[in-house]
Amino acid sequence: MNRILIAASEAEAIAAIRQSFGEQSGLDTVDSPETLWAQGQRRYEYLFVDLRLLGRAALVEGRPDYAPALTTLREKFPGAFVVAMAPQEMIREAVSAVRAGASDYLTYPIDASEIRHVRESIEQSLRMQSELQYLRDHFWQEDSLELVRTHSPLMRRAFEKVRSVAPTRSTVLLTGETGTGKGVLAKLIHRHSHRKNKPFVSVHCGAIPDTLIESELFGHEKGAFTGAVRRKLGKFEIADGGTIFLDEVGTISAPAQIKLLQVLQDRTMERVGGEKTIEVDVRIIAATNSDLLRMVREGRFRLDLYYRLNVFPIEIPALRERTEDVPLFAELFLERLNRYYGKNIRSVHPNVLEAFEGYAWPGNIREMENLVERAYILENSPELGPDGFPGDLFAQDGRGPRPAPDMRLTLAEARRRAVEQTERDYLRELLATHKGRINTSAEAAGITTRQLHKLMGKHRLDKQDFKRT
Repeated sequence: MNRILIAASEAEAIAAIRQSFGEQSGLDTVDSPETLWAQGQRRYEYLFVDLRLLGRAALVEGRPDYAPALTTLREKFPGAFVVAMAPQEMIREAVSAVRAGASDYLTYPIDASEIRHVRESIEQSLRMQSELQYLRDHFWQEDSLELVRTHSPLMRRAFEKVRSVAPTRSTVLLTGETGTGKGVLAKLIHRHSHRKNKPFVSVHCGAIPDTLIESELFGHEKGAFTGAVRRKLGKFEIADGGTIFLDEVGTISAPAQIKLLQVLQDRTMERVGGEKTIEVDVRIIAATNSDLLRMVREGRFRLDLYYRLNVFPIEIPALRERTEDVPLFAELFLERLNRYYGKNIRSVHPNVLEAFEGYAWPGNIREMENLVERAYILENSPELGPDGFPGDLFAQDGRGPRPAPDMRLTLAEARRRAVEQTERDYLRELLATHKGRINTSAEAAGITTRQLHKLMGKHRLDKQDFKRT
């Protein structure tokens, strides 16, 4: 049973809350600041409070400041979700209360459907927090939670595979375009394996000349070739007990492929120019942006080596296939750049986010990170605006040929994405038609102003942008 405290004098609001939660809920009411603050400490699930009843506690130096009052409420009623209520003319104050710590807000006149909407939003947020806590307690390390945030079903499947394979010693093959984060996933696998306290050695095979790749991977003895003036340990020996990450493994030479096959089969190797067989205990994670099977057919890659590497394949989707995560990446990059440079840029302009979601991202996440960093350096305001980005990012108007449907999605997921895109396009056209006026836009759409505000927040739309247009 939900226990609810209502701090309000509006009889209609109290009746609407009672109707929304049902008669089985325990409901207490107070109708003045004195009775609110005189309440003893008691357990409530929800606290609906009219901002006008906070009285002097919501004033700091004569101006409204809801943070101290909300802090006191949370101390008096620990665990309660606080929902601010206010008349239409106080909507700015209601938004300020949410920023100061309230869970949500309602504006008068209040009806039961709006309350149900708020309740569902709070419960959804609670489920997400519970899921995050589950992940924190049961698998992902604290410093990895930032990396595994995703709204993409494709990426969720990739992370599920990471969770399954990380505790094993199986060889992993990561596939995907350049810049999709294969190196990040390799480190994630290592950090959640039993080898996490042993070395993680990364080798970019494509950056090493063919004449040196064997020496780099397996080491060499003194005098093995011209310039070998001393013995050198290879990356496999350095990584002994830990993990070696072979990025762009499809580029290694034919002789190096043979020696790599030996390590995978027997866990043994010899240094270049050496005769001693060396045992190595190394977990191999390989990555490629090439089609290794096609390379096998063309005679450029060994079939037996391909099968040894492809024990547990994980495909990483391109950024254009997971556009749901574009706002998450923008937020993540801003947080990192703020930590490094301290400019305190807290948001990205809606026009920029819209352009991000429509852009093809040929360079994937790496390209996006570079663009955001460049714009960050140029930006002098608290918001990352369009001026710091190249013009071709905004060149697409969305009227080109429609992309083919992604057949890897379920029908339900494809439908959800289509609905979201249609909803976003409708809202943009609606707000442009009414020049950003909320009341007339909501009336034309057949929804309440509160519902319109919620949808605009969901799709990151700002009415000011449409007033300008």
